[in-house]
Amino acid sequence: MSDDNATVLWLVGALVLALSALTARRLSIGAVIRSLLGWLVIGALAWLVITNRDGLERLASSVGERAGIGTTEMQGDTVRITMSPDGHFWARVRLNGYTQRMLVDSGATITAISAETARNAGIEAIGGGLPVLINTANGSITAQRGRAETVTLGTLETRDLSVVISPAFGNVNVLGMNYLSRLGSWRVEGRTLILEPKPNATNR
Repeated sequence: MSDDNATVLWLVGALVLALSALTARRLSIGAVIRSLLGWLVIGALAWLVITNRDGLERLASSVGERAGIGTTEMQGDTVRITMSPDGHFWARVRLNGYTQRMLVDSGATITAISAETARNAGIEAIGGGLPVLINTANGSITAQRGRAETVTLGTLETRDLSVVISPAFGNVNVLGMNYLSRLGSWRVEGRTLILEPKPNATNR
């Protein structure tokens, strides 16, 4: 059975149950009709969302690009990230299962995340909590070291990735060279960043 046929059966079943419930409550004909129309509208909206999910995904990607998020496409094991209007490459990345918008930056030596992102992803400081000094474009800041158990970008996944954590990063999280170096290759073609895994191997 196709997904669309299963969806139709589910919607019909839901409407039958709703009609049975309304009838059992001994409501007036007018109330039953109004409730049934409401359920029909809900069912129609659900049908439109399901049958047009590809178009809605493209629309979401377009809105994301205008908002400065950029778009991420998967072609097999290859991930393609389009440049955002701000001239950077942004992607939705999962850190230990927690999804976060991150800047993919080959100019950053190590992956850097905010204290809030670390907390939400369950990433704790290691090394006794001793701070490290990091030089950034805005000067030197102190940070703590941590490790992400899993980092997933599209179809690409790596494990046990070193990160630095600091509240000084604000709401900017950066995926640095220590991640990119684990890939089979990465390159920029025009306005697209192309990430490819190592052949026949998990990124580690």
